[in-house]
Amino acid sequence: MPELPEVESLRQILERSLAGRTFRHATVKEARLRLSVTAELSSAIAGRTIERISRRAKYLLIEVAGGQVMLVHLGMSGSLTHRGHSFDPGPFDPRHDHIEFALDDGSMLVYNDPRRFGLIKIVARADLNNIAELKYLGPEPLGREFSAAYLWQATRGRTVAIKNLLMDQRIVAGVGNIYASEILFRAGVRPTRRGGKVTRAEAGRIVTTTQEVLREAISSRGTTFRSYRDSRGQPGRFARLLRVYDREGKPCLKCNTPIRAITLGQRSSFYCPKCQR
Repeated sequence: MPELPEVESLRQILERSLAGRTFRHATVKEARLRLSVTAELSSAIAGRTIERISRRAKYLLIEVAGGQVMLVHLGMSGSLTHRGHSFDPGPFDPRHDHIEFALDDGSMLVYNDPRRFGLIKIVARADLNNIAELKYLGPEPLGREFSAAYLWQATRGRTVAIKNLLMDQRIVAGVGNIYASEILFRAGVRPTRRGGKVTRAEAGRIVTTTQEVLREAISSRGTTFRSYRDSRGQPGRFARLLRVYDREGKPCLKCNTPIRAITLGQRSSFYCPKCQR
């Protein structure tokens, strides 16, 4: 699933190429996504200019004139590509091009999603903070609200594993499975540690490494293992910088101890048994 770095990378590229462009219309080829795409999608955006593109957690917010926002979640395998005359659709199977947004310059914004777990819906800008998808999200991990004091307080008395708490979108918004493993490795905290057992100092390290890992991943345009591509069809480059994720049995890059893999909350978790306590 695309996580915060992938969605933020996508936002940055689309903001540069689409801000000021105007939607002509939308063609819905397959409406059955996580929620069915409504018939009003095309009429809601037709003739409206894209004012800005922002992000909240793993959601992309395409804001258009007239106070409307197109909320996009890529699900497990979705992609949103800006396709001009020179675009190479190589990695994208056209059978999964479910929605095409025609733009005033002749280019198209295309939503492709083999597994169809994504979401696209129109929301009034005034209602954004009250919709179910965004209402209960925690602070952004790259923002000031996500501090050592906040994380330490949020984990008090919790018996849930710290990795699962990091992935709880109500506690911090946007961190997913890949980056949670990397964050805890750099912080020296074992993913199975109960949240309530994390010390103030460790909470501080987790916040610091969260911001380091996410910023590095954004600079590398995210992580691609299988399907993720940015809006130009390019894969992310952060996979080559991963220190524990998907490295079971390989030597730790710090101490040479073999990396272990376990399952937490039905997700694979990777850690070094020597470096992480």
